[in-house]
Amino acid sequence: MTDPRRVVPRTDAVLAELADEVQQYGRSAVKAEVVVALQRVRDGKIAAERVVDEVRAALDTGPRAVLNATGVVVHTNLGRAPLSDAAKDAVLAAAGTTDVEFDLATGARRRRGENALAALRSAVPDAGDVHVVNNNAAALLLCALAMAADREIVISRGELVEIGDGFRIPDLLCASGARLREVGTTNRTSVRDYADAVGPDTGFILRVHPSNYRVTGFGGTPRVDELIGLGVPVVVDIGSGLLTPHPLLPDEPDATTVLRAGATLVTASADKLLGGPQAGLLFGEAALVERLRRHPAARALRVDKLTLAALAATVRGPRPPVRTALEAGQHELLERAQIMAKTLAAQGVDAQAVSSTAVVGGGGAPGVELPSAAVSLPERYAVALRTGRVPVVGRVERGRCLLDLRTVAAADDAVLLEAVLRCT
Repeated sequence: MTDPRRVVPRTDAVLAELADEVQQYGRSAVKAEVVVALQRVRDGKIAAERVVDEVRAALDTGPRAVLNATGVVVHTNLGRAPLSDAAKDAVLAAAGTTDVEFDLATGARRRRGENALAALRSAVPDAGDVHVVNNNAAALLLCALAMAADREIVISRGELVEIGDGFRIPDLLCASGARLREVGTTNRTSVRDYADAVGPDTGFILRVHPSNYRVTGFGGTPRVDELIGLGVPVVVDIGSGLLTPHPLLPDEPDATTVLRAGATLVTASADKLLGGPQAGLLFGEAALVERLRRHPAARALRVDKLTLAALAATVRGPRPPVRTALEAGQHELLERAQIMAKTLAAQGVDAQAVSSTAVVGGGGAPGVELPSAAVSLPERYAVALRTGRVPVVGRVERGRCLLDLRTVAAADDAVLLEAVLRCT
């Protein structure tokens, strides 16, 4: 029997193969993992040729870049909106010392993130002012703390929604010290229901857009403008973050339209249909926005300089990837799928170009289907691609692994091809 120690690679030889990792993580960190892996070879737990892969796997503890081929445009489990190149550049520029709260012209302190706030004001001029917190749940929490602590929030029973990972809007609001005054029924709520509930203890009426489900059939809720005359503020959570109407999503609310309907405040997410970083956006009456901004809890909910930089670049910059994916034509997608399938078939892969159906996802435009195109592969590719060197996440339908190209940037087609061939 061969002594395992005779086939153990030399430490310096392994480090030479890991030159990129040494540059990224530092020699000491990489060498420590090499020592551990070499000991596993001596113990007979791994083969000598696995040492480099073992070290890379041990070092790769952070988030990994993933190709989203699921056909879900805003995939929460894959980080929601991918940032535009302009936003990525802005994050890199802001990673060092930056003027996030400093006026270079006067040498004095200025309002935090003024560039991002100015971009949002310009994009939604109907808002008296804007404020940014770390997500949309935080925006709702801040509204409840500042406007309804020890008071009532009037909300329809049909809008007591659960968001991701078991978090529920009612629990969030009650954690602020507010009391919920539920009105109407699951499927129907009228103006009269709201009017009967409003009283001296009412902090505000809350409308929550059901952005991750639909009620069909016998149902109905009042328009925002029908609630304006009830004598209390109306806060509207539009959810997915459209700033203006989008022709492909006529039923999805947007900040501009809702403010024009008379809403006192509008809250939204920045990392969904807006296509930016995780953040919660608040638009509305200037005095009320300032009141929220000055609330003690606002400090705990504020965003960092990197988020502000990415947000400003998203709002002011070129079309973000989410918008590109949403608006891509099926004919263009099918052409890409056909080229890719033909290339793979020439390499002996059972690949076909097929029509498919994509969705918006991420708590936006529920029920909207987007005609798309995919590369269809044998089902075994799903796991192989997901666990590959460049992870690719597709979906399995009818025993086939579909790689939906609506959510793959055209610039990544070569990367996707290489990933599939590596699994073949």
